[in-house]
Amino acid sequence: MRKGGESGASVWGLILSRLGVIGSGILKGFLFLVVITVVSICFLSLYHYLLTSPYMRLEQVEMTGADPGMRDELIRMCGLDEGQGLLSLHLYELKRKMEAHPWIRTVKLERRFPHTLVVEVEKQAPAALARMDDFYYVNRWGEIFKKVSGSDDMDLPVITGLSTDNMDVGEELRQAIHVVKVLEPEEGPWSVSELSEIHVRKDGAMSLYFNHVKAEITFMWDELADKMDGLRQVTEHLNQSGKINLVTRINLNYVDGAVVSFENG
Repeated sequence: MRKGGESGASVWGLILSRLGVIGSGILKGFLFLVVITVVSICFLSLYHYLLTSPYMRLEQVEMTGADPGMRDELIRMCGLDEGQGLLSLHLYELKRKMEAHPWIRTVKLERRFPHTLVVEVEKQAPAALARMDDFYYVNRWGEIFKKVSGSDDMDLPVITGLSTDNMDVGEELRQAIHVVKVLEPEEGPWSVSELSEIHVRKDGAMSLYFNHVKAEITFMWDELADKMDGLRQVTEHLNQSGKINLVTRINLNYVDGAVVSFENG
């Protein structure tokens, strides 16, 4: 009987010991949750304070790359007002709104604590016009960025003959802009300012039309840089011989020179 009693007592002791361990674990878990809750509340309170704190309010927008008129327009578009919390500004959303402006290519935004939003603007720079269903501005990367309106400047080379396939158009525009870049260092009659049209043909061939000569100048889009000296020599000879106004085409797609076509008669 005594041994049975001792055995029962030991079992009860073991049970009580385990209950104590479980209770201690529950208490520790509860205390941990309390601490986490308190810390979270403190963090949220601090974050809310920082959002609304007068010590971190927007007081200045520093914008580079945009003229004063565009600066004011972008600020109105984004609803930027003095007194907004600098931390409460959603930079991704502001970037999206600013880059929706037709004359803006990219925007970089940065908070400069405690009171300044820094905006770096890269404006679109039109390099040519694309003639499709209407006229569109094309930038230096061969990207269409804006439909030309009645008040816009149209004193740029016009790219014609573009494909109706959107995938092909992108490559054709990049090739045409490559040609524009080749001519940018040129001065005088072969400069970009004298170029009136770039006509896109099949298989990478292109034709140029300049203001000072009525002849069509044909070449492969990636060979113009190597053909410019030959073009100058041919046109100089035609000028000296008085035949330049009779020329209808100068074809540069020949290894040993150019083929010149004249008007009948």
